[in-house]
Amino acid sequence: MDRRRASKVQNTRADLLGGTASGDLVHVELQSGNDALMPLRTAEYCLGIFRVFGRFPRQVLLYVGEPPLRMASELRGPDVLFRYRAIDIREIDGDRLLESDGVGDNVIAILAKLRDRRQALHKIVSRLAGLPPEERREALDQLLILAGLRKLAGVVKEEMNAMPIQIDLMENEVIADYYNRGRQEGVHEGEIAIQRRQIEKRFGVMPEWAQQRLASRTTEQLEQLSVRLLDAGALKELLK
Repeated sequence: MDRRRASKVQNTRADLLGGTASGDLVHVELQSGNDALMPLRTAEYCLGIFRVFGRFPRQVLLYVGEPPLRMASELRGPDVLFRYRAIDIREIDGDRLLESDGVGDNVIAILAKLRDRRQALHKIVSRLAGLPPEERREALDQLLILAGLRKLAGVVKEEMNAMPIQIDLMENEVIADYYNRGRQEGVHEGEIAIQRRQIEKRFGVMPEWAQQRLASRTTEQLEQLSVRLLDAGALKELLK
């Protein structure tokens, strides 16, 4: 047996375990990517909970990832059948979550099914603007993390800039990372555009293969390319 895998199995921890008014245990597991081992992991959670509480929980896998949900929701074997519910959060009505009095419900709505995602973000950020500073910062951090799963961190930043929220955006790690990464990508794209103009001035319109090779170069390689451009006798020689 793979010792690393065995260690990982022994240290599994459930995301959320709670009880209902009727006394049932409910285990909710959040998952942002498709994992072929999810049925096995969920079965291990189930047995671990049973060992502690002496009862089997109702189990729900809440999928919050961007690609379609492709994970199985059962584990079969000789004389063995284990099942749990697997729900893609995009099947949940996000507009109902927006109407909730709970800020947590409002924030998680960004992952669910919405009629207008941009309008929903505007509504969420507007509500966060009225929260006390510490509570607002925590909710904002959660919103940015979840918005990142839908590639909406930039839209959140735009809405924040339009709101009277007295927070230094660059103090937020998610926004700072988004900003710095975008700035670096912008510089790199600018370097590619400059190199392309220089190459086409020397060799004419670039064919598709040449454009792909140019786009794959790092910033450092683009700097070296600008030097070689002076001596290269052909496009294939330059982009070899």
